[in-house]
Amino acid sequence: MSSLLSVGSPSSLRLPLLVPQRLLLGSGPSNVPPRIQAAGALPVLSPVHLEMFQIMDEIKQGIQYAFQTQNTLTLAVSGSGHCAMETALFNVVEKGDVVLIAVKGIWGERAADITERIGADVRLLSKPPGEGFTLKDIEKGLAEHKPSLFFITHGESSSGVVQPLDGIGELCHRYNCLFLVDSVASLGGAPLYMDKQGIDILYSGSQKVLNAPPGTAPISFSEAASKKIFSRKTKPPSLYVDLTWLSNYWGCDGKPRIYHHTGPITNLYSLREGLAILAEKGLENSWAMHRENALSLHKGLEGLGLQLFVKDPVLRLPTVTTVTVPSGYEWKDITTYIMKKHSIEITGGLGPSTGKVLRIGLMGYNSTKANVDRVLEALRDALQHCAKNKM
Repeated sequence: MSSLLSVGSPSSLRLPLLVPQRLLLGSGPSNVPPRIQAAGALPVLSPVHLEMFQIMDEIKQGIQYAFQTQNTLTLAVSGSGHCAMETALFNVVEKGDVVLIAVKGIWGERAADITERIGADVRLLSKPPGEGFTLKDIEKGLAEHKPSLFFITHGESSSGVVQPLDGIGELCHRYNCLFLVDSVASLGGAPLYMDKQGIDILYSGSQKVLNAPPGTAPISFSEAASKKIFSRKTKPPSLYVDLTWLSNYWGCDGKPRIYHHTGPITNLYSLREGLAILAEKGLENSWAMHRENALSLHKGLEGLGLQLFVKDPVLRLPTVTTVTVPSGYEWKDITTYIMKKHSIEITGGLGPSTGKVLRIGLMGYNSTKANVDRVLEALRDALQHCAKNKM
């Protein structure tokens, strides 16, 4: 009997799945520790089982701790940190709204792109990669543009800058503006206080310091942000991330939960464990660990004759360190050599920092003195063996 199939069974799928062991010291994702791997192998539940609701409630409590917030509207988006960015902007911004975006790397650029697609009136406040914004810079932008929303990245992983946040929330509220912060690369690795710092919308990702697989993204909204969301004139452009649905799905509205979508169940188990590990360690201990290991890495890099890209030590992100590509070397040769010879990932620049930097990540489980020593030895080896002055 002849088959009616026009596409044959792929021979590659009849072979075992092989995944190499690598030390991920790039800008993310980071390695997943055994406890979180084990959580991801637990039995799958339905998204509407009572046991799943309990896990989701525990995730909410973990996010509230990690964010240092008491916001009721706190949940995890079924998607990466990029999806959380869209969730924030799609729900808070309407066509014609004036939105001020602080751009000092790729994530400000992405936020501007998304906001333009909504039809908002986007204004930019720009700095070169490697620099941060002062309160004076920000107040000038708020006074000039009078936005309804101000966006800034706390941990700009493309440039290695951690943005000081104290005082920005107060400024935004003085100018009747909501304050939105991206903390994907900084949560758990650098001090962050959502409520005390007056942050109205804060989001992060699972795959950095939390050491969970990519695919879930913590997010929280203040009472003022929630009021804006639930009094908007038009529906958000995405049903998938519509907070009128998600707030119910996550038990944030006090009503019986209704099915909205099938969340990434096993990824939620993993996120729960990542948050549990952070809670057990303690935020302040985690911040101190990341700071100490970053300083050790910085000292070692300078000992190799390398130059840190971010000049001001106060602005150096503890989770992702940027190094100026050494003169005479091609950055790709260095990253390729380290991957091939040492099975360690470090990455090149991204967006405005492309071709300018190497990026080394020390996040959560990967932030150890042993990993600092390993990556420094790998870099020393690469600098000795990679060709210089390659055209």
